[in-house]
Amino acid sequence: MPPATGGGLAESELRPRRGRCGPQAARAAGRDVAAEAVARSPKRPAWGSRRFEAVGWWALLALVTLLSFATRFHRLDEPPHICWDETHFGKMGSYYINRTFFFDVHPPLGKMLIGLAGYLSGYDGTFLFQKPGDKYEHHSYMGMRGFCAFLGSWLVPFAYLTVLDLSKSLSAALLTAALLTFDTGCLTLSQYILLDPILMFFIMAAMLSMVKYNSCADRPFSAPWWFWLSLTGVSLAGALGVKFVGLFIILQVGLNTIADLWYLFGDLSLSLVTVGKHLTARVLCLIVLPLALYTATFAVHFMVLSKSGPGDGFFSSAFQARLSGNNLHNASIPEHLAYGSVITVKNLRMAIGYLHSHRHLYPEGIGARQQQVTTYLHKDYNNLWIIKKHNTNSDPLDPSFPVEFVRHGDIIRLEHKECPLKKIWRWEQKETSRNLHSHYHEAPMTRKHYQVTGYGINGTGDSNDFWRIEVVNRKFGNRIKVLRSRIRFIHLVTGCVLGSSGKVLPKWGWEQLEVTCTPYLKETLNSIWNVEDHINPKLPNISLDVLQPSFPEILLESHMVMIRGNSGLKPKDNEFTSKPWHWPINYQGLRFSGVNDTDFRVYLLGNPVVWWLNLLSIALYLLSGSIIAVAMQRGARLPAEVAGQVLWALPPLTWRQQGTCTPGEGRLPADGPSFAFTTPHLPLSFAFERKPRNHEIKKLAPGHTARLSQVLLRGGGQVLLGWTLHYFPFFLMGRVLYFHHYFPAMLFSSMLTGILWDTLLRLCAWGLASWPLARGIHVAGILSLLLGTAYSFYLFHPLAYGMVGPLAQDPQSPMAGLRWLDSWDF
Repeated sequence: MPPATGGGLAESELRPRRGRCGPQAARAAGRDVAAEAVARSPKRPAWGSRRFEAVGWWALLALVTLLSFATRFHRLDEPPHICWDETHFGKMGSYYINRTFFFDVHPPLGKMLIGLAGYLSGYDGTFLFQKPGDKYEHHSYMGMRGFCAFLGSWLVPFAYLTVLDLSKSLSAALLTAALLTFDTGCLTLSQYILLDPILMFFIMAAMLSMVKYNSCADRPFSAPWWFWLSLTGVSLAGALGVKFVGLFIILQVGLNTIADLWYLFGDLSLSLVTVGKHLTARVLCLIVLPLALYTATFAVHFMVLSKSGPGDGFFSSAFQARLSGNNLHNASIPEHLAYGSVITVKNLRMAIGYLHSHRHLYPEGIGARQQQVTTYLHKDYNNLWIIKKHNTNSDPLDPSFPVEFVRHGDIIRLEHKECPLKKIWRWEQKETSRNLHSHYHEAPMTRKHYQVTGYGINGTGDSNDFWRIEVVNRKFGNRIKVLRSRIRFIHLVTGCVLGSSGKVLPKWGWEQLEVTCTPYLKETLNSIWNVEDHINPKLPNISLDVLQPSFPEILLESHMVMIRGNSGLKPKDNEFTSKPWHWPINYQGLRFSGVNDTDFRVYLLGNPVVWWLNLLSIALYLLSGSIIAVAMQRGARLPAEVAGQVLWALPPLTWRQQGTCTPGEGRLPADGPSFAFTTPHLPLSFAFERKPRNHEIKKLAPGHTARLSQVLLRGGGQVLLGWTLHYFPFFLMGRVLYFHHYFPAMLFSSMLTGILWDTLLRLCAWGLASWPLARGIHVAGILSLLLGTAYSFYLFHPLAYGMVGPLAQDPQSPMAGLRWLDSWDF
């Protein structure tokens, strides 16, 4: 490694003369160091040279950004039909345009932005987005695709700037930018109506902002410091507002903040008031601001989606009452439950649904072969039940009978109401007018629970049809209120409690949810119900407006439903899924569009050269980083290339003398000129103490690097932490997983690759040759990696941009000979 500009200072030159001790020695050493450094330092670069370097820096950034946008927007309109999950997120964008309420397991920001992009680009929300392969025809879809491509295009310059700030190396930043620009996987995800490019945009924005505000640590509470700290908070809110995966980048920023505050707390030169200001600033910008923005996205979400839609059944009855078009909105129904009323009964656990029955029987070998009883998330005629006395079949709606209210502790019978469409459907088997029934047969899915069925004919059954209705935390004799009373049904014979396990039944149960009778009497939301719909012509009605929930209640309920929905995402039969260990090795891709040779085929697969280089880099980093860290901890004398070269500006800097003299303290000249200082091995004779006002090293000129060991351990460690946090939690998840879940982690592995290979090439080059030749070796290595990555993109780009014609096994295919793994099914 070449010496710093103006040469280095030998260790003997830093040591004060013998015979001078205390402050005198310190001041003398300071004068000697400054004078010697000034004598050796060259003239400062001319203003024109610095201006040229600045122009070059901006030109490189512009080139990286332009290339990223060009690759993402190329052939964006192809194919002109729905690809993969566009059927979901395009449809949800339509819901926002039509203001129709729906349910999704992710927070709303990403879908809202897609809907807004479609609305601003002229899309009217009328396309149905029914299934992949449906042509868009005259519908405007380019606005939504263009918006996702726009955000996906910023991933490359964000990664470039992040690595440049962490490594202070243009070559490392350029290599990172090339890896992401020429990765077919990132390119494919960025070109379609998906949440992934929006999520990754906010993740990378948060990472860049965090790195930038770290670099402003020598100027706390300055305008740039506040800007980057606030932008970090905004980006965190955006990441979490798109998907809960945003929690991983929040955790990374949180760990960085804790470490930063811990360092400040240990700096005894700072007063506790100053430390308190730092803490308050981070609480405001990294906790309060993100929470406020995140909450605001839900406020807009609820305000826009004001019409009843397919998501109603996932939410409570009180929630549904606020949706126009819902049968509970501005409705008037009888307040108290009476015998003879036609009702629907809804489970209070989120995403369980309504007590439901249909004509199908339980199959042979699954308990008693009687009519199935399930829970169903959607409004349906088969959710209707008639509440009757247990010991009579008389019609309570007969005008000659007085109204008799159902009370806490009553013994009742629930009779399934006959569907008005039964005669039209010509069912061969009479399935309605059967009673809610339980017995000692085991439930189909949950062991030690009892089966619940529909039994009897026209309300005539047996004693296993009797249930005691109880209101939670009420006294016997109290009336039961619609919507507001939380009720349980206790089976009179077995003593078990009616509930839903939440388990999805197999295909014979139409993938609805299991209803059981549990012998465990503990009160849980699975076994608590409320009456929603209530029809009784003999009772007066009341308005439901008074039952509408407050915004905090709606916010809490929506998160409970999303969490429940996420945990309930299980792979279906014959559905393509993948395992987390498949992802880093690029084991198998994902078909976005087309199957046959006549189809327009798009296949989500990472560029294998990029992905396998990333995987190798992680292993090399763990090895080399561990060796350097252990060597430094043991005090080994590292080569100058590893210990590095530091170019200092001369701010006020305190130092402490070590050696044979009595320890003394002094200050280097605060008004002296800048000078170069080479540290082949730290600590030297002096241990420099960084003070809060000047504790950052100031870089004077491009081309000089910070110590390579610091770049490798600190910069590389930061992005390795990001990869770890965005990858390993998936091993703990029980939900269904797909290949695209790895791409946020892939961004961090690509940044690590850029930092690692730039550092290793510098070390190898400087260890083998003199400065001019070493620089040539380093440049040649970086160029080889850039050209290899670009050529691999040339080979695999048909996967991203689409292809028509022979499949990969055909010699005439554009992918002939490139199916390197049998698991790649393109």
